[in-house]
Amino acid sequence: MRNKSSFAVLIFFVIMIVGVASAYTIVGIENVVTVTWLMVITFVVALLVSNAIKVANPWDRAVVLRLGSFHALKGPGVFFIIPIIDTIPYWIDTRVITTSFKAEKTLTKDTVPVDVDAVLFWRVLDSKKAALEVADYESAIQWAAQTALRDVIGKTMLSDMLEGRDKISAILQQIIDERTEPWGIKVNSVEVKDVLIPSALEDAMSMQAQAERERQARVILGDSERQVAQKFEEAALSYANNPVALHLRAMNMLYEGLKQNSTIVIVPSSAVETMQLGGLAGITSLTMEIEKDKANKESKQKNERTLSDED
Repeated sequence: MRNKSSFAVLIFFVIMIVGVASAYTIVGIENVVTVTWLMVITFVVALLVSNAIKVANPWDRAVVLRLGSFHALKGPGVFFIIPIIDTIPYWIDTRVITTSFKAEKTLTKDTVPVDVDAVLFWRVLDSKKAALEVADYESAIQWAAQTALRDVIGKTMLSDMLEGRDKISAILQQIIDERTEPWGIKVNSVEVKDVLIPSALEDAMSMQAQAERERQARVILGDSERQVAQKFEEAALSYANNPVALHLRAMNMLYEGLKQNSTIVIVPSSAVETMQLGGLAGITSLTMEIEKDKANKESKQKNERTLSDED
């Protein structure tokens, strides 16, 4: 039952003040008995009038029963009822209301226990049905949403639940809306907030994801090796019919290797003969030439630094 409005209280005091003032003005202060009866009558009238005046907010609908039967829906604004005969058992809020609900330790289709938190957005479209068809529609909605959530979890695989929250929310909205439609309630949307799984299963899923990434890395590496082998095969075909190109390439590779580490270079004798580098003497001579060039460069740089310091 809703509290009495301030407007009705104001009307009560206005009637009392006017009635008392009128009694003393008409009867006089000497006739105490008559004044007392007039004050009693004024009090009763003020009480009945204040109880007959009701004020509903823009979002409220008052369910008015007359002698136990449904009479009308009143509001918003000021309206009147017949005291004692009319009663208002329910004030229905027609705004969008949010209700949180959850399912704890519920088994999925692949027998995995999960905890799911969700939020329901709904509103009352038919205030008469909400008041007469169900005893406590707010509790009924919460229980209907919770049972629907458990049903959906039991029919869904864990992977689908983790990846398809929007789909589960749409299914829940449809199921709950069908259950609450006879109560005059419309479900606007359902949002699944969180899906919690056991910590051991989280670790196993993390290891599985890591193993999958490792597998993909190995596959990519193997594919790269295959592509490199194909390129080497194409290069071999090119060098097979062009020994001059092979010789130049070998000289270039050897030169690059000697530049990086000219102290020691290991080249198989078979490779030397295949690449036609002129035998070990040729390699040794090439190494000495590179060493000589490096020594000349270092000496030149040292002389330049010395001249710079003298200046």
